Amino acid sequence: MTAVRFQVAALSAALALCTAMSSEALAQKKYDTGASDTEIKIGNIMPYSGPASAYAAIGKTEEAYFNKINAEGGINGRKIKFISYDDAYSPPKTVEQARKLVENDGVLLIFGSLGTSTNGAIRKYMNEKKVPQLFVASGASKWNDPKQYPWTMGWQPSYTSEARIYAKYIMKAKPEGKIGVLYQNDDFGRDYLKGLKDGLGTKASMIVLEEAYDTSEPTVDEHVVKLKAAGADIFISITSPKFAAQAIKKAAEINWHPMQIISNVSASVGGVLEPAGLEISQGVLSASYTKDGSDPQWNADDGMKKFYNFLAQYDPKANKLDAGVVFGYAAAQTMVKVLQMCGDDLTRENVMKQAASLKDFEPDTLLPGIKINTAPDDFAPIEQLQMMRFRGKKWELFGDIISSEIGR
Repeated sequence: MTAVRFQVAALSAALALCTAMSSEALAQKKYDTGASDTEIKIGNIMPYSGPASAYAAIGKTEEAYFNKINAEGGINGRKIKFISYDDAYSPPKTVEQARKLVENDGVLLIFGSLGTSTNGAIRKYMNEKKVPQLFVASGASKWNDPKQYPWTMGWQPSYTSEARIYAKYIMKAKPEGKIGVLYQNDDFGRDYLKGLKDGLGTKASMIVLEEAYDTSEPTVDEHVVKLKAAGADIFISITSPKFAAQAIKKAAEINWHPMQIISNVSASVGGVLEPAGLEISQGVLSASYTKDGSDPQWNADDGMKKFYNFLAQYDPKANKLDAGVVFGYAAAQTMVKVLQMCGDDLTRENVMKQAASLKDFEPDTLLPGIKINTAPDDFAPIEQLQMMRFRGKKWELFGDIISSEIGR
């Protein structure tokens, strides 16, 4: 009898332990609005229309990537519901769409929304609501401000960092040159201009003319003519895709052939250089942190094989020449990584905690050697670039991977 009582007691203890463990496991599941046992709602705002509609490919690729994840079983058993709205690159519309996503749709977070002025218009709102504004698709340096805006984080290298790299290159390759700058008249353009001047330092007098344009202008042709007339032999085009293509065309039309540098956000072969004309785009310079989907050198690359397979199965209409497609894939992959790290704690606070804990993460479409790292006091995931020159039908990388961190 004693043995039987012992076995019953042991069985009871085991059952109690299992019950406690089950209760503990259930208790460990934590959700905020937008998350449940079966679903994770992610909001997104993208210029599917308007002057920056060339970036629409980013949102479409991200949606396709999340469809892939869902087809493979989701994230820890939960399917992603991706809700993406058009703001036509208009800040007032962005505010309207952000409120709709947070207050009506009840998303867990807003991911990858595009634009500097547009995201700037909702940053205060997102932080007051304590809803993650995660992996903003803009290189403005202000997204890396965890003390004042702990719910907002960028993804790509900052514009100021990229511009410092161009300044270093110019001082080495053409130290006596005269620089003409065309820049978008908003935070996007001014960030680049600041970085360029910071990088030039005492050589900032190399800039002979700065021409600002507004996105409401139909063309930038007159600005390009003025830059040539100022005697510039280095042309830095801090423009979004539509205007970058116009500037390349106009420079060729007026027989102006300066050293031409275009910002990374407009370095798309399919979205900018093809529309401008591949023949007149020869020799254009830029810098990158992603692989070029049109470059056959990546055909044997394991990461790009996954990317090409993804396109074939989930996004067959996408243009692999469009840098936005490569960008959207890598950004979505980073978002998925963060949600996987969250486990069953899908609170907004934990989402930001995990986003600030990325260590040497390498999305498939980033250049070899470029890794994503974040920390609670560092909301700048990517801080490395490599210079490149357009030749034939593709970009050719040259030089070393350059860290854009100050002092390195």
